[in-house]
Amino acid sequence: MIESKYLEENDKLVNSLKRIPSLNQFKESELRVLLQKSKIQKYRQGERIIKEGSSGAWVYILVYGRIDIVKNGRIITTTDRRGELIGEIGAIDGAVRSASVMATEDTVCLATDTRQITRMSGDDRLAFGYILYRVFAETLAERLRVTTRELIKQQSGFRLSGWLSKGCPT
Repeated sequence: MIESKYLEENDKLVNSLKRIPSLNQFKESELRVLLQKSKIQKYRQGERIIKEGSSGAWVYILVYGRIDIVKNGRIITTTDRRGELIGEIGAIDGAVRSASVMATEDTVCLATDTRQITRMSGDDRLAFGYILYRVFAETLAERLRVTTRELIKQQSGFRLSGWLSKGCPT
């Protein structure tokens, strides 16, 4: 992994962040606060971004590349969705990481240490917290929608197959 230092305010980086779907609703001043507390991390294909069972307060926003989410050695999902939030659950509740994240091709993430919020004050603290928790909430809401759809699909299939197995007409 190659990691930058904490980022400086930079018009090019702010404009790049504005093109990430999960960040495009934020004001430029809010994105500048996020940049000051973040680093760019570059991973080569096959490198681990997060290790299942480890602890950490870092969250990652996928800038580009492709990642696998791996649980108990099994790939749960793969994504290349720009703006995907990674590692948010452990950062929110302080529990160990529930899955590993692997780069399946060259991948770049914006990495932010959520512990930074406790070291801030005033408007910067509000802006930084607002960005983090708004992105957390949107990500978790979308994942809950997907999980609910999958659950309904599985339950419907189970009911239908049970109905058909009883010799009911089709």
